[in-house]
Formats: sequence, structure tokens, C-alpha cells
Amino acid sequence: MSEPVRRALVASPTPPAQAAARDLRDRYDWVPVEQAEMIVALGGDGYMLQTLHTLLEQRRTVPVFGMNLGTVGFMMNEWRLAGLDDRLARAKPFRVAPLTMSAVTIDGETRVLPAINEVSLLRETRQTARLEVTVNDRVVLPELVCDGILAATPAGSTAYNLSANGPILPLGSALIALTPISAFRPRRWRGAILPEKARISIAVLDSEKRPVSAVADQREVRDVARVDIAIDHLRDLTLLFDPEHALDDRITMEQFVA
Repeated sequence: MSEPVRRALVASPTPPAQAAARDLRDRYDWVPVEQAEMIVALGGDGYMLQTLHTLLEQRRTVPVFGMNLGTVGFMMNEWRLAGLDDRLARAKPFRVAPLTMSAVTIDGETRVLPAINEVSLLRETRQTARLEVTVNDRVVLPELVCDGILAATPAGSTAYNLSANGPILPLGSALIALTPISAFRPRRWRGAILPEKARISIAVLDSEKRPVSAVADQREVRDVARVDIAIDHLRDLTLLFDPEHALDDRITMEQFVA
């Protein structure tokens, strides 16, 4: 008989998540996070992103099964106390490849950060940003005048990207969405869908007068001069979902939401 999978429990500090964690600890066996082969995370999408970023920082590849005790819970499964052993045994894995953002500030500092959902460049003042966009060493937009631009993974394509009228990308599609935010010039450019092997570079034109910040999920680097973006398959993450609430199906159905 095989040994049971060692699992750890982590929870958002919100009262509902903490109450659920107490109930789960009373009913099931758990190990410390550093000893776990699987993690159960309680909270919302923000807490799931926080958990995944912690794994990236620790360079661990432990799969995560989330249960929603937040608001939207797009990356989470339904919260239920009973039947957890069976749910984990039947859970369907999905691999998520994060982006890597390398941002160089106007002072010459370089920051390298991962992003599971998206990398976004945003104007810092009332003045629009002026950006030069390069894909695979070819300048594709010599000047994009806009509020910003973002590059989204399939897992993140239904988040900020969708709010900016970007396309929804099926999970496993091996694509990146490059989406402008309130583009003024060229006014008709609506973005691009790129293969995941694409290397994206964005240079900030007139960065002193029109400062721009770069955000990798929730972490910001201000006053950037240049940002390089690429998928990092060496740091793939694994999310676990109930078969009836698979992330790929949820992403597909988002295209039919009125």
C-alpha cells in the first residue's frame, strides 16, 4: 500500500478562510509546508497568486489545490469540508508557465520578477506613455502612445487583460496576449496574440518626462526605461482542479459570459 501524499494547509488571514482552516485541521492530517508534497490553499485568487509566488521564490514545484473563500475565486475550487481525500485523489493537474519580467529603471537598476497572470506597463502621471514595442528583436511598433500595455499568460488572460478588452486564451494554447491599455496612437491597434516563445521588449520613450511603472502581477517597479518579457518554462507551476471545475473549461466559458 502506497504512502499517503504529505499535504500542507495554508490560508488567507481573512475570518472565513481562518475558520475553514480550523475545521480542516480538526478533520484531516497535515504536515508543515516545507515537508509537503501538495498544498491546499484557502482564500481567493489574490491569495492563490501569493501562494504560487512563494513557491516560485523557493523554487519548489509542489502542486496546489485551492478552495474559494474569497470573492471571485476563478483559480479556486469550491469550498467543501467533506470528501477532501477523494477530491485530491481525483484532481486534474494543469501546468501554468509564468512570465519573467526584467525591468531596467532610468537609474540603471535591474529587477527580475515572475508574473503568473500578467506583466503590465502603466503611465505614472496624467501624461500618456510613449512606448517602443519590439518582438524577437524586430521593432513592431516604433511609437505606441497609450495609458499602458500588458502581456498576459493564458491563465491570466481573463484577469486585467480581459478588462482591457484583450483576448481570452485557452489554457495550454502556448500563446501570450499583448494588449494595449487605452491606445491613442496607433488608435486602431487592438493588440496581438504571440507564440509563447516570443521575446517581448518595451522601451519607454521620453521616460524622464513621461514616467512609466512596470508591474509583475502585484509587484511594481517604478520609473522603468526598458522591460523584457518572456515565458519561463523552467519554473512551471501546477494547479489542481476538481474534474467538474477545470480551469480550461472555465476559461472557455468566459467567452460566452454576457
